[in-house]
Amino acid sequence: MEKPGSKPPSGDFPAHMLANVKPALGRREEALADLRASVELKESILPPGSRELGAAYRDLAEAHASVLDFKQALPFCQKALELHESTLGKNSVELAHDRRLLGVIYTGLEQHEQALEQNEMSQKVMKKWGVAGADLIHAEIDAANIKIAMGKFDEAVRVLKDVAKKVEKDSDARALVFISMAKALANQEKVGDTKRCLQIACDILEKKEVSEPDKVAEAYLEVSSLYEMVNEFDKAISLMKRSLGMLERIPQSQHLEGNVAAKIGWLLLLTGKVTESVPYLEDAVERMKESFGPKHYGVGYVYNNLGAAYMEMDRPQSAAQMFALAKEVMDVSLGPHHSDTIETCQSLANAYNTMGSYALAMEFQKRVIDSWRNHGPSGADELREAIRLYEQIKIKALAFMSPGVEAIALPEPQEQEVDSDPAKIAQQ
Repeated sequence: MEKPGSKPPSGDFPAHMLANVKPALGRREEALADLRASVELKESILPPGSRELGAAYRDLAEAHASVLDFKQALPFCQKALELHESTLGKNSVELAHDRRLLGVIYTGLEQHEQALEQNEMSQKVMKKWGVAGADLIHAEIDAANIKIAMGKFDEAVRVLKDVAKKVEKDSDARALVFISMAKALANQEKVGDTKRCLQIACDILEKKEVSEPDKVAEAYLEVSSLYEMVNEFDKAISLMKRSLGMLERIPQSQHLEGNVAAKIGWLLLLTGKVTESVPYLEDAVERMKESFGPKHYGVGYVYNNLGAAYMEMDRPQSAAQMFALAKEVMDVSLGPHHSDTIETCQSLANAYNTMGSYALAMEFQKRVIDSWRNHGPSGADELREAIRLYEQIKIKALAFMSPGVEAIALPEPQEQEVDSDPAKIAQQ
Protein backbone atom coordinates (compact mmCIF):
# COMPACT_ATOMS: atom_id res chain seq x y z
CA MET A 1 0.00 0.00 0.00
CA GLU A 2 1.10 3.54 -0.74
CA LYS A 3 2.06 5.69 2.23
CA PRO A 4 1.51 9.46 2.31
CA GLY A 5 4.68 11.25 1.32
CA SER A 6 6.30 8.15 -0.12
CA LYS A 7 8.38 8.39 -3.30
CA PRO A 8 7.00 7.27 -6.67
CA PRO A 9 7.72 3.62 -7.53
CA SER A 10 11.30 3.37 -8.77
CA GLY A 11 10.22 1.99 -12.13
CA ASP A 12 8.33 5.22 -12.77
CA PHE A 13 11.37 7.52 -12.67
CA PRO A 14 12.42 7.45 -16.37
CA ALA A 15 9.00 8.36 -17.79
CA HIS A 16 8.28 10.76 -14.93
CA MET A 17 11.61 12.58 -15.35
CA LEU A 18 11.34 12.73 -19.14
CA ALA A 19 7.86 14.22 -18.81
CA ASN A 20 9.38 17.06 -16.76
CA VAL A 21 12.53 17.56 -18.84
CA LYS A 22 10.95 17.65 -22.30
CA PRO A 23 8.59 20.60 -21.63
CA ALA A 24 11.70 22.51 -20.55
CA LEU A 25 13.07 21.82 -24.02
CA GLY A 26 9.78 22.80 -25.63
CA ARG A 27 9.00 19.27 -26.85
CA ARG A 28 5.45 19.26 -25.47
CA GLU A 29 4.01 16.42 -27.55
CA GLU A 30 6.82 14.05 -26.53
CA ALA A 31 6.46 15.18 -22.91
CA LEU A 32 2.75 14.33 -23.05
CA ALA A 33 3.53 10.84 -24.34
CA ASP A 34 5.99 10.31 -21.48
CA LEU A 35 3.47 11.64 -18.95
CA ARG A 36 0.83 9.25 -20.32
CA ALA A 37 3.32 6.38 -19.95
CA SER A 38 3.93 7.47 -16.36
CA VAL A 39 0.18 7.46 -15.62
CA GLU A 40 -0.26 4.02 -17.20
CA LEU A 41 2.56 2.67 -15.04
CA LYS A 42 0.98 4.16 -11.91
CA GLU A 43 -2.35 2.59 -12.88
CA SER A 44 -0.67 -0.83 -12.94
CA ILE A 45 1.21 -0.36 -9.65
CA LEU A 46 -0.87 1.84 -7.34
CA PRO A 47 -4.13 0.79 -5.65
CA PRO A 48 -7.32 2.05 -7.37
CA GLY A 49 -8.12 4.67 -4.72
CA SER A 50 -4.62 6.14 -4.49
CA ARG A 51 -4.49 9.92 -4.11
CA GLU A 52 -1.25 9.88 -6.09
CA LEU A 53 -3.13 8.34 -9.01
CA GLY A 54 -5.78 11.06 -8.78
CA ALA A 55 -3.05 13.72 -8.80
CA ALA A 56 -1.44 12.00 -11.81
CA TYR A 57 -4.72 12.11 -13.74
CA ARG A 58 -5.09 15.82 -12.97
CA ASP A 59 -1.47 16.55 -13.94
CA LEU A 60 -2.03 14.82 -17.29
CA ALA A 61 -5.27 16.76 -17.83
CA GLU A 62 -3.43 20.03 -17.07
CA ALA A 63 -0.66 19.08 -19.49
CA HIS A 64 -3.16 18.48 -22.30
CA ALA A 65 -4.97 21.72 -21.45
CA SER A 66 -1.66 23.63 -21.55
CA VAL A 67 -1.29 22.76 -25.25
CA LEU A 68 -5.00 23.54 -25.83
CA ASP A 69 -5.84 19.86 -26.35
CA PHE A 70 -9.01 20.12 -24.27
CA LYS A 71 -10.68 17.09 -25.83
CA GLN A 72 -7.87 14.83 -24.56
CA ALA A 73 -7.74 16.68 -21.22
CA LEU A 74 -11.42 16.09 -20.41
CA PRO A 75 -11.45 12.32 -19.67
CA PHE A 76 -8.34 12.52 -17.44
CA CYS A 77 -9.80 15.40 -15.43
CA GLN A 78 -13.05 13.46 -15.07
CA LYS A 79 -11.09 10.42 -13.84
CA ALA A 80 -9.33 12.58 -11.23
CA LEU A 81 -12.65 14.03 -10.11
CA GLU A 82 -14.33 10.61 -9.84
CA LEU A 83 -11.40 9.17 -7.88
CA HIS A 84 -11.23 12.09 -5.44
CA GLU A 85 -15.00 12.15 -5.00
CA SER A 86 -15.14 8.42 -4.19
CA THR A 87 -12.21 8.51 -1.75
CA LEU A 88 -12.39 12.00 -0.20
CA GLY A 89 -16.07 12.89 -0.50
CA LYS A 90 -17.92 15.64 -2.36
CA ASN A 91 -16.56 18.54 -0.33
CA SER A 92 -12.80 17.99 -0.44
CA VAL A 93 -10.36 20.70 -1.50
CA GLU A 94 -8.83 18.25 -4.01
CA LEU A 95 -12.24 17.93 -5.64
CA ALA A 96 -12.54 21.73 -5.74
CA HIS A 97 -9.25 21.91 -7.66
CA ASP A 98 -10.50 19.21 -10.05
CA ARG A 99 -13.70 21.15 -10.68
CA ARG A 100 -11.83 24.39 -11.31
CA LEU A 101 -9.66 22.65 -13.93
CA LEU A 102 -12.75 20.98 -15.40
CA GLY A 103 -14.28 24.45 -15.75
CA VAL A 104 -11.20 25.63 -17.68
CA ILE A 105 -11.41 22.56 -19.95
CA TYR A 106 -15.13 23.05 -20.63
CA THR A 107 -14.37 26.70 -21.47
CA GLY A 108 -11.77 25.52 -23.98
CA LEU A 109 -14.39 23.21 -25.48
CA GLU A 110 -16.83 26.18 -25.60
CA GLN A 111 -19.24 24.35 -23.29
CA HIS A 112 -19.73 27.45 -21.19
CA GLU A 113 -22.77 26.42 -19.14
CA GLN A 114 -20.95 23.31 -17.90
CA ALA A 115 -17.82 25.40 -17.29
CA LEU A 116 -19.70 27.89 -15.11
CA GLU A 117 -21.43 25.08 -13.19
CA GLN A 118 -18.09 23.42 -12.34
CA ASN A 119 -16.54 26.77 -11.42
CA GLU A 120 -19.39 27.65 -9.05
CA MET A 121 -19.21 24.22 -7.38
CA SER A 122 -15.46 24.65 -6.96
CA GLN A 123 -15.87 28.09 -5.37
CA LYS A 124 -18.57 26.78 -3.03
CA VAL A 125 -16.23 24.11 -1.62
CA MET A 126 -13.31 26.55 -1.33
CA LYS A 127 -15.45 29.02 0.61
CA LYS A 128 -16.75 26.24 2.88
CA TRP A 129 -13.18 25.27 3.81
CA GLY A 130 -12.11 28.89 4.22
CA VAL A 131 -9.80 28.84 1.21
CA ALA A 132 -9.66 32.59 0.67
CA GLY A 133 -6.28 32.93 -1.03
CA ALA A 134 -5.04 32.94 -4.60
CA ASP A 135 -6.96 29.80 -5.62
CA LEU A 136 -10.33 31.36 -4.82
CA ILE A 137 -9.39 34.68 -6.44
CA HIS A 138 -8.32 32.91 -9.63
CA ALA A 139 -11.52 30.84 -9.61
CA GLU A 140 -13.54 34.07 -9.42
CA ILE A 141 -11.55 35.54 -12.32
CA ASP A 142 -12.16 32.30 -14.26
CA ALA A 143 -15.90 32.72 -13.61
CA ALA A 144 -15.79 36.26 -15.02
CA ASN A 145 -13.96 35.02 -18.12
CA ILE A 146 -16.59 32.32 -18.64
CA LYS A 147 -19.32 34.97 -18.42
CA ILE A 148 -17.43 37.03 -21.02
CA ALA A 149 -17.34 33.99 -23.32
CA MET A 150 -21.11 33.66 -22.80
CA GLY A 151 -21.64 37.32 -23.76
CA LYS A 152 -22.64 38.33 -20.21
CA PHE A 153 -20.31 41.31 -20.16
CA ASP A 154 -22.02 43.44 -17.49
CA GLU A 155 -22.19 40.46 -15.10
CA ALA A 156 -18.50 39.79 -15.70
CA VAL A 157 -17.56 43.40 -14.96
CA ARG A 158 -19.55 43.28 -11.69
CA VAL A 159 -17.70 40.13 -10.60
CA LEU A 160 -14.34 41.67 -11.51
CA LYS A 161 -15.04 44.93 -9.65
CA ASP A 162 -15.81 42.85 -6.56
CA VAL A 163 -12.58 40.84 -6.96
CA ALA A 164 -10.56 44.05 -7.45
CA LYS A 165 -11.52 45.12 -3.91
CA LYS A 166 -10.00 41.93 -2.44
CA VAL A 167 -6.58 41.93 -4.14
CA GLU A 168 -3.43 43.87 -3.30
CA LYS A 169 -2.70 47.00 -5.31
CA ASP A 170 0.35 45.74 -7.24
CA SER A 171 -0.44 42.01 -7.26
CA ASP A 172 -0.44 39.87 -10.39
CA ALA A 173 -4.06 38.97 -9.56
CA ARG A 174 -4.99 42.66 -9.85
CA ALA A 175 -3.34 42.78 -13.28
CA LEU A 176 -5.39 39.74 -14.35
CA VAL A 177 -8.57 41.42 -13.08
CA PHE A 178 -7.95 44.48 -15.27
CA ILE A 179 -7.02 42.34 -18.28
CA SER A 180 -10.32 40.46 -17.96
CA MET A 181 -12.19 43.71 -17.42
CA ALA A 182 -10.59 45.09 -20.58
CA LYS A 183 -11.76 41.98 -22.43
CA ALA A 184 -15.36 42.58 -21.33
CA LEU A 185 -15.19 46.28 -22.23
CA ALA A 186 -13.57 45.61 -25.61
CA ASN A 187 -16.44 43.29 -26.47
CA GLN A 188 -18.80 46.16 -25.66
CA GLU A 189 -16.72 48.42 -27.95
CA LYS A 190 -15.84 50.74 -25.04
CA VAL A 191 -12.42 51.55 -26.48
CA GLY A 192 -11.36 54.28 -24.06
CA ASP A 193 -12.21 52.25 -20.95
CA THR A 194 -10.52 49.20 -22.48
CA LYS A 195 -7.25 51.11 -23.01
CA ARG A 196 -7.33 52.50 -19.46
CA CYS A 197 -7.71 48.99 -18.00
CA LEU A 198 -4.89 47.68 -20.19
CA GLN A 199 -2.59 50.50 -19.11
CA ILE A 200 -3.26 49.74 -15.42
CA ALA A 201 -2.46 46.07 -16.07
CA CYS A 202 0.76 46.95 -17.95
CA ASP A 203 1.93 49.25 -15.15
CA ILE A 204 1.61 46.36 -12.68
CA LEU A 205 3.17 43.77 -14.99
CA GLU A 206 6.18 45.96 -15.79
CA LYS A 207 7.19 45.90 -12.11
CA LYS A 208 7.15 42.09 -12.11
CA GLU A 209 9.17 41.39 -15.27
CA VAL A 210 12.23 40.33 -13.27
CA SER A 211 10.53 38.44 -10.42
CA GLU A 212 7.86 36.62 -12.46
CA PRO A 213 8.99 36.68 -16.11
CA ASP A 214 6.96 33.63 -17.18
CA LYS A 215 3.65 34.98 -15.85
CA VAL A 216 4.33 38.48 -17.17
CA ALA A 217 5.29 37.23 -20.63
CA GLU A 218 2.03 35.27 -20.93
CA ALA A 219 -0.01 38.19 -19.57
CA TYR A 220 1.58 40.52 -22.14
CA LEU A 221 0.31 38.17 -24.85
CA GLU A 222 -3.26 38.56 -23.67
CA VAL A 223 -2.88 42.33 -23.32
CA SER A 224 -1.48 42.40 -26.85
CA SER A 225 -4.47 40.51 -28.24
CA LEU A 226 -6.80 43.06 -26.63
CA TYR A 227 -4.84 46.00 -28.07
CA GLU A 228 -5.21 44.24 -31.41
CA MET A 229 -8.97 43.96 -30.77
CA VAL A 230 -9.24 47.78 -30.44
CA ASN A 231 -7.01 48.29 -33.52
CA GLU A 232 -3.92 49.43 -31.60
CA PHE A 233 -1.66 47.25 -33.74
CA ASP A 234 1.65 49.00 -33.02
CA LYS A 235 1.16 48.55 -29.26
CA ALA A 236 0.12 44.94 -29.82
CA ILE A 237 3.25 44.19 -31.87
CA SER A 238 5.52 46.02 -29.41
CA LEU A 239 4.18 44.02 -26.44
CA MET A 240 4.47 40.75 -28.34
CA LYS A 241 8.11 41.47 -29.19
CA ARG A 242 8.72 42.27 -25.53
CA SER A 243 7.04 39.02 -24.51
CA LEU A 244 9.07 37.01 -27.04
CA GLY A 245 12.31 38.46 -25.70
CA MET A 246 11.34 37.35 -22.18
CA LEU A 247 10.21 33.88 -23.27
CA GLU A 248 13.52 33.28 -25.06
CA ARG A 249 15.23 33.51 -21.66
CA ILE A 250 12.88 30.90 -20.09
CA PRO A 251 13.82 27.38 -21.31
CA GLN A 252 10.48 25.76 -20.36
CA SER A 253 8.59 28.32 -22.47
CA GLN A 254 10.04 27.26 -25.81
CA HIS A 255 6.62 25.92 -26.86
CA LEU A 256 5.24 29.47 -26.63
CA GLU A 257 8.02 31.11 -28.64
CA GLY A 258 6.82 29.70 -31.95
CA ASN A 259 3.25 30.83 -31.34
CA VAL A 260 4.36 34.35 -30.41
CA ALA A 261 6.74 34.66 -33.38
CA ALA A 262 3.90 33.48 -35.63
CA LYS A 263 1.51 36.07 -34.21
CA ILE A 264 4.07 38.88 -34.60
CA GLY A 265 4.65 37.84 -38.20
CA TRP A 266 0.91 37.74 -38.88
CA LEU A 267 0.33 41.21 -37.37
CA LEU A 268 3.24 42.68 -39.33
CA LEU A 269 1.77 41.13 -42.49
CA LEU A 270 -1.67 42.49 -41.61
CA THR A 271 -0.30 46.02 -41.16
CA GLY A 272 1.60 45.98 -44.46
CA LYS A 273 5.09 45.40 -43.00
CA VAL A 274 5.56 42.39 -45.25
CA THR A 275 9.37 42.24 -45.45
CA GLU A 276 9.64 42.52 -41.67
CA SER A 277 7.06 39.75 -41.19
CA VAL A 278 8.94 37.03 -43.12
CA PRO A 279 11.82 36.36 -40.64
CA TYR A 280 9.32 36.02 -37.78
CA LEU A 281 7.16 33.59 -39.78
CA GLU A 282 10.16 31.54 -40.92
CA ASP A 283 11.42 31.38 -37.34
CA ALA A 284 7.94 30.42 -36.10
CA VAL A 285 7.72 27.44 -38.46
CA GLU A 286 10.96 25.92 -37.15
CA ARG A 287 10.12 26.54 -33.49
CA MET A 288 6.59 25.12 -33.82
CA LYS A 289 7.76 22.03 -35.71
CA GLU A 290 10.25 21.37 -32.91
CA SER A 291 7.66 21.86 -30.15
CA PHE A 292 4.50 20.38 -31.66
CA GLY A 293 5.63 18.24 -34.59
CA PRO A 294 5.62 18.94 -38.36
CA LYS A 295 1.91 18.12 -38.88
CA HIS A 296 0.46 20.36 -36.15
CA TYR A 297 -2.29 22.59 -37.54
CA GLY A 298 -0.48 25.69 -36.26
CA VAL A 299 2.46 24.90 -38.53
CA GLY A 300 0.03 24.81 -41.46
CA TYR A 301 -1.31 28.27 -40.65
CA VAL A 302 2.20 29.74 -40.47
CA TYR A 303 3.12 28.20 -43.83
CA ASN A 304 -0.08 29.74 -45.20
CA ASN A 305 0.86 33.20 -43.88
CA LEU A 306 4.36 32.82 -45.34
CA GLY A 307 2.74 32.06 -48.69
CA ALA A 308 0.64 35.22 -48.40
CA ALA A 309 3.76 37.25 -47.57
CA TYR A 310 5.64 35.89 -50.60
CA MET A 311 2.65 36.71 -52.84
CA GLU A 312 2.75 40.30 -51.56
CA MET A 313 6.47 40.36 -52.39
CA ASP A 314 5.79 39.16 -55.98
CA ARG A 315 7.43 35.80 -55.33
CA PRO A 316 4.66 33.43 -56.49
CA GLN A 317 6.95 30.41 -56.84
CA SER A 318 8.06 30.67 -53.19
CA ALA A 319 4.42 31.31 -52.26
CA ALA A 320 3.30 28.16 -54.08
CA GLN A 321 5.84 26.11 -52.13
CA MET A 322 4.54 27.49 -48.83
CA PHE A 323 0.86 27.03 -49.74
CA ALA A 324 1.61 23.44 -50.82
CA LEU A 325 3.29 22.72 -47.48
CA ALA A 326 0.39 24.37 -45.65
CA LYS A 327 -2.13 22.24 -47.53
CA GLU A 328 -0.15 19.09 -46.81
CA VAL A 329 -0.25 19.83 -43.06
CA MET A 330 -3.90 20.93 -43.03
CA ASP A 331 -5.03 17.87 -45.00
CA VAL A 332 -3.73 15.78 -42.08
CA SER A 333 -4.53 18.01 -39.10
CA LEU A 334 -7.83 19.60 -40.18
CA GLY A 335 -8.99 17.38 -43.04
CA PRO A 336 -9.20 18.19 -46.77
CA HIS A 337 -12.74 19.61 -46.54
CA HIS A 338 -12.12 22.02 -43.64
CA SER A 339 -12.80 25.59 -44.80
CA ASP A 340 -9.24 26.73 -43.95
CA THR A 341 -7.77 23.82 -45.93
CA ILE A 342 -9.94 24.76 -48.90
CA GLU A 343 -8.86 28.41 -48.66
CA THR A 344 -5.23 27.29 -48.68
CA CYS A 345 -5.89 25.18 -51.77
CA GLN A 346 -7.46 28.28 -53.33
CA SER A 347 -4.33 30.28 -52.51
CA LEU A 348 -2.22 27.56 -54.14
CA ALA A 349 -4.33 27.75 -57.29
CA ASN A 350 -3.96 31.55 -57.28
CA ALA A 351 -0.17 31.28 -56.97
CA TYR A 352 0.07 28.89 -59.93
CA ASN A 353 -2.25 31.18 -61.90
CA THR A 354 0.05 34.15 -61.19
CA MET A 355 3.07 32.07 -62.31
CA GLY A 356 1.32 31.17 -65.56
CA SER A 357 1.24 27.47 -64.61
CA TYR A 358 -2.35 27.17 -65.76
CA ALA A 359 -2.64 23.37 -65.80
CA LEU A 360 -1.65 23.19 -62.13
CA ALA A 361 -3.81 26.21 -61.31
CA MET A 362 -6.81 24.49 -62.89
CA GLU A 363 -6.10 21.21 -61.10
CA PHE A 364 -6.08 22.86 -57.67
CA GLN A 365 -8.99 25.14 -58.53
CA LYS A 366 -10.92 21.97 -59.39
CA ARG A 367 -10.06 20.57 -55.96
CA VAL A 368 -11.46 23.75 -54.41
CA ILE A 369 -14.69 23.25 -56.37
CA ASP A 370 -14.98 19.61 -55.32
CA SER A 371 -14.40 20.49 -51.66
CA TRP A 372 -16.98 23.29 -51.57
CA ARG A 373 -19.43 21.01 -53.36
CA ASN A 374 -19.06 18.57 -50.45
CA HIS A 375 -20.23 21.32 -48.08
CA GLY A 376 -23.69 21.26 -49.65
CA PRO A 377 -25.98 24.34 -49.39
CA SER A 378 -23.77 26.00 -46.75
CA GLY A 379 -20.96 26.32 -49.30
CA ALA A 380 -23.11 27.46 -52.24
CA ASP A 381 -21.67 31.00 -52.46
CA GLU A 382 -18.09 29.76 -52.20
CA LEU A 383 -18.80 27.11 -54.84
CA ARG A 384 -20.09 29.71 -57.30
CA GLU A 385 -17.01 31.88 -56.75
CA ALA A 386 -14.69 28.88 -57.17
CA ILE A 387 -16.33 27.93 -60.48
CA ARG A 388 -16.06 31.56 -61.66
CA LEU A 389 -12.33 31.58 -60.89
CA TYR A 390 -11.92 28.23 -62.66
CA GLU A 391 -13.48 29.66 -65.82
CA GLN A 392 -11.18 32.69 -65.62
CA ILE A 393 -8.09 30.47 -65.42
CA LYS A 394 -9.40 28.35 -68.29
CA ILE A 395 -9.84 31.43 -70.51
CA LYS A 396 -6.28 32.58 -69.73
CA ALA A 397 -4.94 29.09 -70.42
CA LEU A 398 -6.68 28.91 -73.81
CA ALA A 399 -5.40 32.36 -74.74
CA PHE A 400 -1.80 31.19 -74.27
CA MET A 401 -2.21 27.99 -76.24
CA SER A 402 -1.40 27.62 -79.92
CA PRO A 403 -4.19 26.26 -82.18
CA GLY A 404 -2.44 22.86 -82.27
CA VAL A 405 -2.23 22.58 -78.49
CA GLU A 406 -5.79 23.84 -77.99
CA ALA A 407 -7.13 20.43 -78.97
CA ILE A 408 -5.79 18.96 -75.72
CA ALA A 409 -8.72 18.63 -73.31
CA LEU A 410 -8.46 20.87 -70.27
CA PRO A 411 -9.74 19.41 -66.98
CA GLU A 412 -13.33 20.29 -66.12
CA PRO A 413 -14.48 21.02 -62.56
CA GLN A 414 -16.89 18.05 -62.57
CA GLU A 415 -14.06 15.53 -63.08
CA GLN A 416 -12.73 13.24 -60.35
CA GLU A 417 -9.99 14.82 -58.26
CA VAL A 418 -6.46 14.01 -59.40
CA ASP A 419 -4.47 12.28 -56.68
CA SER A 420 -1.16 14.14 -56.56
CA ASP A 421 0.98 15.53 -53.76
CA PRO A 422 0.83 19.37 -53.70
CA ALA A 423 4.14 19.65 -51.85
CA LYS A 424 5.96 17.59 -54.51
CA ILE A 425 4.28 19.56 -57.30
CA ALA A 426 5.41 22.83 -55.69
CA GLN A 427 9.00 21.59 -55.45
CA GLN A 428 8.90 20.61 -59.12
